Amino acid sequence: MMLPNFPSFALPVWVAALCISCSWVSFNDVSAPTDEYDGLVGLFQDWRQFENPPLYEGAPDYRRETFLRRQDAFATLQSKFAAIDTTAWTIPQKVDWYILRAEMKGYDFNVRILKPWERDPAFYKCLWTYRSDVPAHEGPTNHGTTEIWMYDFPLSKDAEKNLIKDLQVIPPFYKQAKLNLIGNAKDLWIAGIRDIKRQATGLQDILNKEGVSDSKLLVEAIDNAIAATKDLADWLEKESVHKTGPSGIGKDNYTYYLQQVHLVPLTWEDEVMILKRELARAWASLKLEEHRNRHLPPLVDADSPEKYDAMAKASAESLLTFLEEQDIVTVADYFKPALDAHLGEYIPKETRNFFWITAHYDPRPLYSHFYHWFELAQMDTHPHESAIRRDPLLYNIFDSRNEGIATAVEEMFMQAGLYDDNPRVKEIVYIMIAQRAARGLGSLYAHANEMTMEEAGGIHSEYTPRGWMKTEKELLLFEQHLYLRQPGYGTSYITGKYMVEDALADFARIKESNGDEFQLKDFFDQINAIGNIPISLSHWEMTGVDTGLKIIDRND
Repeated sequence: MMLPNFPSFALPVWVAALCISCSWVSFNDVSAPTDEYDGLVGLFQDWRQFENPPLYEGAPDYRRETFLRRQDAFATLQSKFAAIDTTAWTIPQKVDWYILRAEMKGYDFNVRILKPWERDPAFYKCLWTYRSDVPAHEGPTNHGTTEIWMYDFPLSKDAEKNLIKDLQVIPPFYKQAKLNLIGNAKDLWIAGIRDIKRQATGLQDILNKEGVSDSKLLVEAIDNAIAATKDLADWLEKESVHKTGPSGIGKDNYTYYLQQVHLVPLTWEDEVMILKRELARAWASLKLEEHRNRHLPPLVDADSPEKYDAMAKASAESLLTFLEEQDIVTVADYFKPALDAHLGEYIPKETRNFFWITAHYDPRPLYSHFYHWFELAQMDTHPHESAIRRDPLLYNIFDSRNEGIATAVEEMFMQAGLYDDNPRVKEIVYIMIAQRAARGLGSLYAHANEMTMEEAGGIHSEYTPRGWMKTEKELLLFEQHLYLRQPGYGTSYITGKYMVEDALADFARIKESNGDEFQLKDFFDQINAIGNIPISLSHWEMTGVDTGLKIIDRND
């Protein structure tokens, strides 16, 4: 059902039945000789070790001469990968093969085209104060980060040593950054200065944490990191006046990256069409829903911390009860604590961004998107049996899966009856779809260099209903900057949703043609068990339908 050139609905019924009967294979049901698949796992481990760059003066080394020096070693890994024969392998094993291929192509693309270490000052952000809601940080991220959210204060002696070691990377790294950053991407350069400036503030905040002032060595490491960060920000500002070039990678590069790295079987033009369609559908559906609800009382936003907390608690309980009682997905014991940790808090009306505007009317649409936290809790508590899927995929290759599922379930849960108690909440779901379609559409034009980042933000802002993207500009800048940094991410919410729906359609169709009963819980449980991998691969593993992968391989 993906594209007319390869219509999955044209599969004969007997082929479909064969696909569904053999595709859901455990890794314990090994078809390939063990040593052959083990060879892939071993190569994956060698690859991941290679992908982590060597150090230069104590910091990750992204100098051009280092990439050139390491090219032969990368070519050797590519040759070993090309020699692998997967003919006798099970679908899950072949899925792992595709994952390794995608990661290696991601590295190659970054070295040849994206070059974040040369074009993107935000790549040098080292301090992260929060865990991402997807498997890894969004956007190109260096290998020398300080994950301050992982430290508990006051620090133990070992933790203090680790934090000092983390922070000591920053001064030499920023000395290197001034040599590496030779790109001419104006929008990326100017927007990235903000990330570096904010890091100085974040480092300053560490000084105020309990017990930090008692350690002279830690304070010294923080002070040195602050000084290096401010120095880099000043240098970036001085250099910004010379930056005049485009920041997008162009349509052809975008399509290649989308297909060969993120395994999304679409082109730049396909994504424009899908996002325009979803934007129009969301607006039209919103207006029809508003008309249907015109005699119902309007939604009222929480206007105090007490009201918000009560609504948040009730909404989380409502969502989890719905998922369990309506057999949507197996509600694991980690669902509730994962959601409860992210219920949010009351925010005054004048400072709410788009998502917290929606949450103050009814948090359930946003909490549906927080399916993210269920996925991360599963990774933490039940690591995948495949070593290749156990840790986050590199280069945000997971985006169609994690952002696609999180966006898809907002509407799927609505269609399954989550808001039967208050139909007005359906309006919020359509507003959220419109916002994501508008921002993704803007990012496409920015990558085609048909718009600046600011102009792309104009689509994002103007085409979001009720003016809810005009209330707080910080989110607008953050999102458009991220999507310009990371090709394919801004569209992954909507195109990933499309791919999830396509997978569900094939899953249900094949069940029906095989005379089996369709259970929605089966779909979600299986896709959860498969792991945080591109939807095109999950689709294949669940159904045996490899339509999307044929498109990708044809264009390789």
